[in-house]
Amino acid sequence: MKSVCSFKFHDVLIGSGLIVPISHRENVFDLTEDEWNTTFSLFKEVKALLDENLSPDGYNIGWNSSSYAGQHIMHAHLHVIPSFKDEPYAGKGIRYW
Repeated sequence: MKSVCSFKFHDVLIGSGLIVPISHRENVFDLTEDEWNTTFSLFKEVKALLDENLSPDGYNIGWNSSSYAGQHIMHAHLHVIPSFKDEPYAGKGIRYW
């Protein structure tokens, strides 16, 4: 787990993870402008790290906002999932994860 400012990056699946603000924000729409900027900065660092270590063919990136949209943990978090052309879910999109 890497801590950057008031955010953490958590590994969830091999090579994938979550960017989570430490301050409670129920969903993405509750983030402050500074939190958006920090999320983007950390996202770029995470992508560079994953590109260097895994060389994925693409990425699935996503926020779920509300239980009706698939949010099961009511704390804002950004999914970062590297994708590979030879995996079972290749080309399926984020809903399959």
